[in-house]
Amino acid sequence: MIDFEAERTLPAAKIKVIGVGGGGGNAINSMIAAGLSGVDFIAANTDAQALANNRAPFKVQLGTELTRGLGAGADPEIGRAAALEDKDRIAELLEGADMVFVTAGMGGGTGTGAAPVIAEVARELGALTVGVVTKPFDFEGNRRARQAQAGIESLKTAVDTLITIPNQRLLSVAERRMPLLEAFRRADEVLLNAVQGIVDLIQNHGYVNVDFADARAVMANQGMALMGTGRGRGEERCVEAMHAAIHSPLLEDVSIQGATGLLINITGPADLSLMEIDEALSVVREAAHDDANIIFGSVIDPRIEDEVKITIIATGFSSPSRAAHRARPATPVQSTMDLEEVPRAPVTNRSTYANVAREVGADLQDELDVPTYLRRELR
Repeated sequence: MIDFEAERTLPAAKIKVIGVGGGGGNAINSMIAAGLSGVDFIAANTDAQALANNRAPFKVQLGTELTRGLGAGADPEIGRAAALEDKDRIAELLEGADMVFVTAGMGGGTGTGAAPVIAEVARELGALTVGVVTKPFDFEGNRRARQAQAGIESLKTAVDTLITIPNQRLLSVAERRMPLLEAFRRADEVLLNAVQGIVDLIQNHGYVNVDFADARAVMANQGMALMGTGRGRGEERCVEAMHAAIHSPLLEDVSIQGATGLLINITGPADLSLMEIDEALSVVREAAHDDANIIFGSVIDPRIEDEVKITIIATGFSSPSRAAHRARPATPVQSTMDLEEVPRAPVTNRSTYANVAREVGADLQDELDVPTYLRRELR
């Protein structure tokens, strides 16, 4: 069904976004630079230098005793142990949130290991917890890919909904000579779109409004989710954007037919009409599951003129029978990620990342989770 919600006056939901590790920290910086409002930003990292350079107003250094501020050395178990060391501080920063986004780049040490611990803390506090993470590019190597998958498996049991962004799919719509740093910048942009697409629906008012209860209905206890984005211009801009969103390469060839919940953000200029919105929603009605719960909202952005942007969050693919987080004991996370198949190379053996970092500069070093002491060696 499609809900045309009457405007309601309710207290604004308290939303916090915590970026974990190098990739998560870069995503936070991108969101702040883009002017994302209505949320509190928190950066969490084992790397003291990266944390000091982050633009988030709230910061937590993870595992000060364990890592001495030098990073996790691409070891997720160190990242996990560092987060457990500072669980109380994490809980203090997340206290009072109605909704928490945990964003990270999977495959390194801090993001992969610490994100599940932080998500578990958020759910124990009663927040609707959404993971938004990236999967590595193929060129980052098999070991990083295996670590990323292990981290995703761990994280999806700790969040209400987990949105994964396959970085490699970004290359399918990129020009051949796109610089390496631009590839990572676009990955950060997709993380921004995922968070902003949901936050704008809840916090901003347009023709059709969505409140926090609507978001919870679609995202609570849903497990894995997918995101699609699309843009359109001209007379058929809304329909064009919807077609692009439901066929987005970010959906990894998964049809939204299998989704039981859809959260849709339609952002457009002041002349966006209700007829255009209805035509676009007819497209998604035909593509979605017959019993899908479709919640949508429209946001008017005066900064754009003829363009419409649509973000779709598709949930409920497996309809998992997940116990409510309040039913679980509020105890420290004891489970570890299954990394038995991942070769455990010494932390000092970082020649591959060192070579890449020399070629493309300091920004990429953060993306590849190079610890501080190795950066000093690179200089």
